[in-house]
Amino acid sequence: MVILLNCLFFVVGLVLIIKGGDFFVDAAVWFAEMSGIPHFIIGATIVGFATSLPEVLVSIIAAANGNVEMATGNAIGSVTANTGLIMGVSLLFMPMAIKLREYFPQIILLTVSIIAIWLFGLSGEITIIAAIVLIILFCVYVFLNVSGAKKNRTLSDDEKSVKREDVTKGIVVKNIVLFVLGCAGIVGGSELLVNNGTEIAKFLQVPDRIISISAVAIGTSLPELVTTITAIRKKQASLSVGNILGSNIIDITFVLPPCMLAYGGNLPVSNGTLFVDLPALFVLSMTCFVPTFFTKKFARWQGVALLLLYVCYIAYTFVFH
Repeated sequence: MVILLNCLFFVVGLVLIIKGGDFFVDAAVWFAEMSGIPHFIIGATIVGFATSLPEVLVSIIAAANGNVEMATGNAIGSVTANTGLIMGVSLLFMPMAIKLREYFPQIILLTVSIIAIWLFGLSGEITIIAAIVLIILFCVYVFLNVSGAKKNRTLSDDEKSVKREDVTKGIVVKNIVLFVLGCAGIVGGSELLVNNGTEIAKFLQVPDRIISISAVAIGTSLPELVTTITAIRKKQASLSVGNILGSNIIDITFVLPPCMLAYGGNLPVSNGTLFVDLPALFVLSMTCFVPTFFTKKFARWQGVALLLLYVCYIAYTFVFH
């Protein structure tokens, strides 16, 4: 009976995160568009931060509870899900040509961040030095996007989805309420997800890392999936890719340092994370980005390859955990 309640509350946590993320993203994008920020910058910063909030909170709560494998597994697993599952879906339905100069800095920064975590993890733990390096990379990311926002402040007429004359007091209040409700839903849902996910793992005698890189990671990545599906429906390819890139960099660079503070010391890194999860993430990232350097476009075959690789990674993890 208790495990059924755990499953129920786990699902409730997922629903709260999904709806909370939906409300939060809608409000955040509205405020961003009202300020006149270009769509790619919105995707890589505002939406990226908003859709990464579940991962941040879930990992911090897990670390504070002493569940380190769930904290690190969720952070890295969410990036893997974003790249293999969500980017795969995006490219499968919406292949696109790109302006390499827009994406190149984010791609390089994400690659450097993945390699940095792997190198630091070879010692068996994420230390304060590793955390400082990750925070520096995060600050570089923020600087790049703020600079990009300043250079591209003026929007073309077809990008101005929120006109200042359409802004009323009622609309502002509505978006503030959505913002607050979204935050509350994400926080409450994250707490339910971590606590009940841990209990389910114990009952099934499955390592916390497996639950964290699969059910929890995919669950906390659902806001990115919702954003991607919305972008596909509205044919906003740059918003989708920018959001995924932004979320991935934030998950890699900004989630683990606060987890150290919540845990109260260096974060242990398991062999599974070091020799399975991070290499899988690197292979997925290279599959996504390396061909694009030469073709200057994201192709549909890359979407198929990402989805197949992600399925193989999850299957391998479950079989050989």
